[in-house]
Amino acid sequence: MDRREFVKAAFAAPLIGAAATGGAACPQSSDERREGCAAPCQGAKHPMAGKELPPWNPGEFQVHFIYTGVGESMFWIMPDGTTMLLDCGDHPAINRGKLAIWVLPNGNRHAGEWVARYVTRVNPAKTEVDYLMISHHHADHGGMVGWGAGERDWNGKKLSVSGVLQAADTLKFKTCFDRGWPDYNAPIPNELCDARSFKHLRDVYEYLVERDGMKMEKFDVGAVGQIALRHDAAAFPGFTITNITGNGKIRRRDGSVRDLYAHAHKAKKLNENGMSLGVVVQYGPFRFYTAGDFYDTPKLPDGTRMNAEVELAKELDAVDVAKINHHGHHSMSLPLVAALKARVWTACMWDQLHITADTLERLSSREAYPEPRLIAPGVFTPERRFEDAGKPFLADIAPESFNAGHVVMTVAPGGARYNIAYVTADNESMKVTGAYDFASRSANA
Repeated sequence: MDRREFVKAAFAAPLIGAAATGGAACPQSSDERREGCAAPCQGAKHPMAGKELPPWNPGEFQVHFIYTGVGESMFWIMPDGTTMLLDCGDHPAINRGKLAIWVLPNGNRHAGEWVARYVTRVNPAKTEVDYLMISHHHADHGGMVGWGAGERDWNGKKLSVSGVLQAADTLKFKTCFDRGWPDYNAPIPNELCDARSFKHLRDVYEYLVERDGMKMEKFDVGAVGQIALRHDAAAFPGFTITNITGNGKIRRRDGSVRDLYAHAHKAKKLNENGMSLGVVVQYGPFRFYTAGDFYDTPKLPDGTRMNAEVELAKELDAVDVAKINHHGHHSMSLPLVAALKARVWTACMWDQLHITADTLERLSSREAYPEPRLIAPGVFTPERRFEDAGKPFLADIAPESFNAGHVVMTVAPGGARYNIAYVTADNESMKVTGAYDFASRSANA
């Protein structure tokens, strides 16, 4: 019996409890079901469970939170078939000893290859991808110098075949959004945030521009529609993407842009996480939030600290689904949780220290907002369930995460309803292990 099977056998059964049958994570009353919360027939009892994930259909907005165990990666299919790979990380998380989580399907391939294989299975255009966007310059989001499937000589440089570069050996990207292109000096020279990852990504971008003719664009904070439907936008006028964070700036409600680091432009170093690119997607009544690792507490001139998430919270309205900032590592301030009021919280994981107990307490807080919610990370390991045994937030966590899996969000045409499905990451069968149906927050307003 390997480590994974041992810990599953030792801890899973006594800690799953009622949630395995659709318990507290699946509200029981008809009133709650009418409001769009998961019903008792959800989870492992959902009709999708045990079957292959259905292919994307025109009109659907689909986001695949791809599980590898070593980085973050999401693949989007928009209503008209426009596609985007948002992040493709790889770094030596597998070497973190007891902090490491399951590397799936196995460690025989690096994450970039696993991601590319996944994308080609679900992408209606197979290897052609409209957009590439790396949320910020960290290895777990874009790949790492000195880690990966070897090196490649190019223009006198040695490129590490890691993360997005490894994926690009299969996938071809048409346009790439980056926070620093072309001069990499905002808000300070990028190498002062994370020199090694920045160098890797800059070289990868230049290589793909030369090899594939990939177009580069600087992410424009505050813009509406920079990330646009490329194939038939006129057919889906209710679908828009608004750029809300990037390079330490946030979009205000009135459309203006606030620089959270205005006092720090002469700083010697800034937190790369605070530079993360974030967007809100609107599809009819449905809303989705994602902002990379957006989290920082920079020191102000008077010596106090500013919480970047708290400042962002002032500018946001409620959403249906939200990706948790910074993998849930001591992130998601209570004001941000209260502002987003997500029905579903999800996260990409690569460490036992992710989605920490304090973060889960805030995500589960009924003081932040009273409605039921589903917390659906890529994995919530037996070790974590053992450490957090008895905590109330366990009732909100999808039991399918106990075995790890890809999380797939599918929004129905028009945005009135959406589905959250877990897909096995143990192999490439795309078998659904459980699913949950919801009505969008304002669908019945």
